Amino acid sequence: MLVVGTAINIASSALALILLGLKLPLWLALTVHFLPVPYYIFLSLAVWRTAEKTGGAKSSLMVLGSALWLIATVIV
Repeated sequence: MLVVGTAINIASSALALILLGLKLPLWLALTVHFLPVPYYIFLSLAVWRTAEKTGGAKSSLMVLGSALWLIATVIV
């Protein structure tokens, strides 16, 4: 989740900044920036479901980490 999701986030953010630099419409840059958000939600839900099955303190930390990662990727 962290590696693939972060790489996708960096790529979509960079492409959105390039589109803004080319003076293309703001709606297009925002669409490109937020296009991977459903995939981020899918990744976080997958971590949460896996953590529910295993239980324990480590899984609670994974759930918290994935929630914070989801918030960070949507905001950044």
